[in-house]
Amino acid sequence: MKTFRVLSAVLMYPEVELQEAIPELKAVLEEERLLKPAELQAVGLLLDRLETGGLLDLQEEYVLLFDRTRSLSLHLFEHVHGQSRDRGQAMVDLRQQYLETGVDMVSSELPDFLPMFLEYLSMLPVKQARKQLNLCLPIIAAIRERLRKRGSAYSAAFGALTGIAGGKPDPEVLHTLLSLAEDNPEDMSAVDQAWEESPVSFRPDFLVPETSGTTEIPIRVMPRQPSNS
Repeated sequence: MKTFRVLSAVLMYPEVELQEAIPELKAVLEEERLLKPAELQAVGLLLDRLETGGLLDLQEEYVLLFDRTRSLSLHLFEHVHGQSRDRGQAMVDLRQQYLETGVDMVSSELPDFLPMFLEYLSMLPVKQARKQLNLCLPIIAAIRERLRKRGSAYSAAFGALTGIAGGKPDPEVLHTLLSLAEDNPEDMSAVDQAWEESPVSFRPDFLVPETSGTTEIPIRVMPRQPSNS
């Protein structure tokens, strides 16, 4: 499904190439018609903003939202494993799924980066893609709600993913995710507090291969390693 690739591109760090490709991305969404009219309209407004906005402003907004705000992280396992050792094995398992599907892993991004996951879904049959998407629906729904409260146009992309999934997020898991501290990327003390939240456990079956059994997966909010930049 090409719509997954469009949403993958939308959730990447904004570059000139993305702005130049907006008309083509809109055409794909119109042609495939996977999104409902309201979702298509909302994503269209987001695409308009990405196409006409100042690139530096768009890049700054992206960094504040997705790179410096833990609760909005586009690295899916961040919401489930934090920086625990469990995350490493989960990465290995997910990477293997990608390789078996034929996803090119030349990107420097980790396998749990949402745009890469969407590229993977675009290569699956519709039914299987929706099933995989539903496994991480609580995380997607939580990010959507946080973005909505911030008045961010990016909430449209997550609303579209929720619509494509067609299911409903587990209310208990969603509540757990939304109850975690809301961090302000411009308030470093608040950011530190968000990283120091106590671990919370739930049972989401998040991205567990069909051949595996269900395991207890803890949400661990742990400090990131300092950036070298």
